[in-house]
Amino acid sequence: MGSTVGSTKGRRERLRAETTAEIKKVSLELMASGGPDAITLRAIAREMGMTANAIYGYFATRDDLVTTLIGDVYTALADAVDAAWEAAPAADPAARIRAWAHALRDWALANPEGFRLVYGDPVPGYQAPPDGAAPDAARRVCLGLTALAAAAWPYAEPLDTGGDFEWSDFAAPLLDKVRPAFPGLPPAGVALAMRIWGRLHGLVTLEVYGHLRAQTPSPDKLFRAELEDLVRSLGLPAGGRKRNV
Repeated sequence: MGSTVGSTKGRRERLRAETTAEIKKVSLELMASGGPDAITLRAIAREMGMTANAIYGYFATRDDLVTTLIGDVYTALADAVDAAWEAAPAADPAARIRAWAHALRDWALANPEGFRLVYGDPVPGYQAPPDGAAPDAARRVCLGLTALAAAAWPYAEPLDTGGDFEWSDFAAPLLDKVRPAFPGLPPAGVALAMRIWGRLHGLVTLEVYGHLRAQTPSPDKLFRAELEDLVRSLGLPAGGRKRNV
């Protein structure tokens, strides 16, 4: 008897997990074909052949679903970029930047719907959870990027690439994340992390949204060229060798 009850419960849990995964998959597909405002519980139910009331048994509101999707997407991205740059030699900041950059592009091209969800147009009417906190994985992406900048800073700083930045130039939530983790990094070093992000993110965004393919059959070559120019601009030596300054 106990075995039968346990087996029934196990099937229900597997079915629920499978249905939840399908709801999330269909949500991203709807967004890809119809934009962020296409994510509605009724539309998802229609695509899955379910009633709207049945969908509410999995997600109480559309915003609950979107919050879950954002967390999932950031986690997948954080896992990809963290694994890439952490596998590169710690003493070679150029290799770590390259690894992070290529992992970002590879993930974005393989998951364009997820990329557009977190970095594209916001979902109309979406209200984040009351605490307003970003997903933990989003903080991981931010801290990983700042770690790259911190490793590059000893090479970049003597080149006077930092600009005249003060702590007041940055939002408090960002500083709450990065200052405890990198206490020796000055404001210009934090700005460097954002500037690295901007240069890499820009070409990736153009490619994900289809704006580069009409101009070039080789967007990968553009990305590699921009990445190598970034590494050179930071004065990073090959193989992590210390430059005389």
